[in-house]
Amino acid sequence: MKPLAIVTGVGPGTGSSLVKRFHDGGYQVAMLARNQQRLEALERALPDAFGVPCDVTDSASFASALQRMEQRAGAPAVVVHNAVGGAFGSFLDVDPAVLQHNFDVNVMALLHLARWAAPLMKANGSGALFVTGTTSSLRGKAGFAGFAPTKAAQRILTESIARELGPSGVHVAYLLIDAVIDVPWARKRHADKPDDFFITPASIAEEAWHLAHQDKQAWSFLMEIRPYAEKW
Repeated sequence: MKPLAIVTGVGPGTGSSLVKRFHDGGYQVAMLARNQQRLEALERALPDAFGVPCDVTDSASFASALQRMEQRAGAPAVVVHNAVGGAFGSFLDVDPAVLQHNFDVNVMALLHLARWAAPLMKANGSGALFVTGTTSSLRGKAGFAGFAPTKAAQRILTESIARELGPSGVHVAYLLIDAVIDVPWARKRHADKPDDFFITPASIAEEAWHLAHQDKQAWSFLMEIRPYAEKW
């Protein structure tokens, strides 16, 4: 049986590229997202990928989805928490309920995911669990109050998990993407920017593949990626 990779937040950009990269690398891939039609389209294109529609903020639904994946494909070899909740605006304007929702997506869903995956990976003495993050996890800029606090908490939670699971042979890491991802809505928002301004989902997926297959003697925890023209 092919090893299992799990990707949450399978949207049309990074999520789909992650699925394709691990599928092409010889994995069966479980795809989690709310959009069932998108998952079905990927299933038709990728014979070893299967969709599990669910909302990661619904803990009961999420737990049921993970249980179904385990029953179908066994313990995961790679888990990627790519689901993201974000909102932009002044702290005076952001609805507290929106911030809570984003915390549920970015932090609580990661906690539930790790609590499920960790015993399975520890039993195998191997595995990779990582999170796609942003520079908002390192700093709180004006207008990011509905997003940055949740990404900062996510990074710290990931580090805590990494420190606990590392000695068991389980690699946990945070893939920090310092860039605007090349998806249609971003192209529209930054219509005056050249191609080099953007980072492609495929290039993110390639680095995720590398991260998941690092030698134990040279594990990364915090990996930062950005286009060569990005100011940082």
